[in-house]
Amino acid sequence: MAFSRADTSVLGRWWWTVDRWTLGALLILIGFGYVMMLAASPAVAERIGASSRHMFFIKQVAYLAMAALLMVSVSLLSVRGVRRLALVGFAIALALTAATLVVGVEIKGARRWLPIPALSLQPSEFLKPFFAVVAAWLIAEGKAPGSKVWGASIALVLYLVVAGILKGQPDIGMLIVISAVFFAQFFVAGMNLFLVGAVGGIGVAGAVAAYFMFPHVQSRVQRFLDPSSGDSYQVSVALEAFANGGLLGRGPGEGRVKNVLPDAHADFVFAVAAEEYGMVLCLVIIALFAYVVVRGLMRLLGESDLFVMLAGTGLLTQFGLQAFVNMGSTLHLIPTKGMTLPFVSYGGSSVLAIAMGMGMLLALTRRRTGTRAGEDADPAAPAVPAGGIR
Repeated sequence: MAFSRADTSVLGRWWWTVDRWTLGALLILIGFGYVMMLAASPAVAERIGASSRHMFFIKQVAYLAMAALLMVSVSLLSVRGVRRLALVGFAIALALTAATLVVGVEIKGARRWLPIPALSLQPSEFLKPFFAVVAAWLIAEGKAPGSKVWGASIALVLYLVVAGILKGQPDIGMLIVISAVFFAQFFVAGMNLFLVGAVGGIGVAGAVAAYFMFPHVQSRVQRFLDPSSGDSYQVSVALEAFANGGLLGRGPGEGRVKNVLPDAHADFVFAVAAEEYGMVLCLVIIALFAYVVVRGLMRLLGESDLFVMLAGTGLLTQFGLQAFVNMGSTLHLIPTKGMTLPFVSYGGSSVLAIAMGMGMLLALTRRRTGTRAGEDADPAAPAVPAGGIR
């Protein structure tokens, strides 16, 4: 893209203010998503009896294309625009997530999906990024000088509502991710160390309670600690795939794990990548996720707007934690959890929700000319060197 620095069009201003390195890393991850769908989708489509193997692949191609377009479109927004989008999106996602308890489709004992033509929608995926931004806005408003808004208290009430709905589905993994993000935002906002310890203790108590309250959680923990205590077929096969792949892999299309692994295209796509392309590609994927998170946090270090700092921290924590949970489960480093690898695994709701979150992150971390805290820069103002930017 060739834009002059004097170009004051929407795209021109966007190109010279957006973090192009992070955008590039995210687009590379989307590219890996295309590669892994080519590798895993034909075998999976045949095994599950999909009417058309090509349609199975084409659907994910369409999802990834929409994700790239959505991410870029959202990154065009101003800080105020991100807040408005998050507020509206959170209200809609919360209502749809609550609706799953009544009209949701039950799969493997959980009601997390709404039956929508051409898409099995999981609204809780969209709840994650929107809630992170809304919580950041409320906490920042509560800490503003002279503010009479009980922002932190309202955010806590919303969190409890979200937690109650997710517990009802149940989706304990999603609840843990949202809780971790919410806690990270409070920590960055300057939570008292005594409260940090108290919240940490509550988190441990909640994890222990989940172990005794939910049989599927107990089963996964037991199988992690003792694989012989239950069905650990998928993890065992995934570990074999890593061993078979070696350093450079068996070669494109030569993998065998995708023919026998039920979730080869989704939760265990990392194992397919390891077998066909080897440890080298796996390290590249890990490096891309680490780069996005670390670079994002480094950009936030120089941010003076508390809302931007908290929202960015929440979105990055969510992105990095989801990647860690997926890859850690595949490598048997943590108990298994049905969570996708961002942009790489199959799934419409997950891909679009992650694109929404990363689009908001790119919008929030765009360079902005100096303004008062909480206000947006003049959209007609040209980009200035980094030394003159807040």
